[in-house]
Amino acid sequence: MADDKLPHFDPKIIDQTLAAAQAHGRSLQAQTVDHTMGLTDGALKLGAQCISVTVQNGQVCLELPLGIGKVCLPVPGWVPSGTAAQACLDICTKFGFPCGVEVTVSVAGQRILQKGFGCSC
Repeated sequence: MADDKLPHFDPKIIDQTLAAAQAHGRSLQAQTVDHTMGLTDGALKLGAQCISVTVQNGQVCLELPLGIGKVCLPVPGWVPSGTAAQACLDICTKFGFPCGVEVTVSVAGQRILQKGFGCSC
């Protein structure tokens, strides 16, 4: 269960994103007769959701889905504590199965960090 004190992503949105990835995986499996199947490694990155977060003590902490849990990510020193930021989640899949996530944190529209957990997208 997500720590209610930490920002976290909506489980319904995560489920909808995973459903889209699974549908894509099924379409890849259907292509086994087609020659295009050999042109893909089955990797797909889907944007799930962006949420508001706050920089505290040089980091942004949040709860990640798919069993990853609480993470705290470093923020450059020029971003002061209390700064409002946005954390966006992408879900990485291979042939429709989730294998990792990627988090991007932005301040005032500028990406300040990007971190992957699990497989690369």
